[in-house]
Amino acid sequence: MSESGIGTVLEEARSNAAVAWALVGIALVAAVANGLAVAPLWAGFALAVVALALVPPLKYRDPTAMLPWEVLALATLPLVARVMVELAALRGDVVTYVAVAAVALVVAVELHLLTPVEMNERFAVGFVVVTTMAAAGLWAVLRYGSDILLGTTLLLPPGGAGASEAALAAAERDLMLEFVASFLAGVGAGALFEFYFRRRHRGEAVMDAMEEVAP
Repeated sequence: MSESGIGTVLEEARSNAAVAWALVGIALVAAVANGLAVAPLWAGFALAVVALALVPPLKYRDPTAMLPWEVLALATLPLVARVMVELAALRGDVVTYVAVAAVALVVAVELHLLTPVEMNERFAVGFVVVTTMAAAGLWAVLRYGSDILLGTTLLLPPGGAGASEAALAAAERDLMLEFVASFLAGVGAGALFEFYFRRRHRGEAVMDAMEEVAP
């Protein structure tokens, strides 16, 4: 019984590592593809995902010490979608904030695993949601500043603050939809983190039981 339990835990670790490494490879391919497509921000984001994913195996010098594959999948899927699909405006925002939420999730997991910082489930979910929404707010402020100071149209319609009332109202509506998208992406990532916590605690419970029955 005990051998079956610990064997299951070890097998899950190897299976997780195999899937996680495959996802790291996909993220690396996405970085190259975005670089070739002259999308430096997304290429840099993909490389950041790869770098974050490599922190645990480099720290422990163990190729099986990988983040949960579900976490890396959440970070990788937006990269694949960005390369393969031409998205509409709202869907593009959803992809962007899913990617941001994924990075927040990876950082939270690594803080929990690799540092003295410990998060309970509720705090971890809140951390991911708040970080994602904060990134959305910061991005909106940066775009607004660029539009006002540099004359771009990243957030405001053509004409800037002097545009028609209808155009400004449409821009405001789009911004609110972005905030909704960032909130939903953060909640989804937070829910995945809660699932990760529960699965990890089950694995720890099995290992504790093995130690108790060991001679």
